[in-house]
Amino acid sequence: MRPWSSVITEEEERRYEAAGFGRSGGIGSRPALLIIDVQYRTVGTERLPYWEAIKEYPTSCGEDGWAAVDHIAPLLAEFRRLGLPVLYPHVAPKNADTDSGRLAEKVPSIMTIDQRGYAFVEQVAPVKGDVLLPKKHPSAFFGTPLVSHLIDLGADTLFVTGCTTSGCVRSSVSDAFAYNFKVVVPQECVYDRSPTSHAANLFDMNAKYADVMPTADAIAALRKAVAGPARAAGE
Repeated sequence: MRPWSSVITEEEERRYEAAGFGRSGGIGSRPALLIIDVQYRTVGTERLPYWEAIKEYPTSCGEDGWAAVDHIAPLLAEFRRLGLPVLYPHVAPKNADTDSGRLAEKVPSIMTIDQRGYAFVEQVAPVKGDVLLPKKHPSAFFGTPLVSHLIDLGADTLFVTGCTTSGCVRSSVSDAFAYNFKVVVPQECVYDRSPTSHAANLFDMNAKYADVMPTADAIAALRKAVAGPARAAGE
């Protein structure tokens, strides 16, 4: 069972397969990890069901967000163990005088988040040496120096985690694909307030832009990809 099996019909899957979509893009030898918007405003400061969580932050995804944090943590630990780069694209605090625009019109609640809401969730927070990328728009690439950092780091593959699956994750994945990076989305490491939108977007990203796979498989693939060049260097 894939995470979209309850949303996407077998007929729809056959249509994509017949058109040639959904092939694996593989993993390169220099992966980097993106942890997108894993801030308290997207999960809440406590592990609560959705309808309770949004009483604190209307932008929270509640317990689904915390479940993803639990899966991001071991993936992050593996990246740190392997000495691979970790980057944190994150929504910057909003200035009501200068940051209104279309976002404030479409999602006014995002303009009223307190400072605590913008803090990184402790379990997967950045450490010295990680790259912090404040952003004003959904894609981690738009208006940020992300590409410059990735070139400098020699990255060829992005493991994309965070939220929301249908928003900032989706737009970052499609932009990464457009820049010719290989993309992996560990399916339990992304989250959304809508289970249906979450599932449908995982299906579509897997069909077009990324390899969507269980987190355990992503960690195994990461180890294998990094071990290959290491063995070659030792020969």
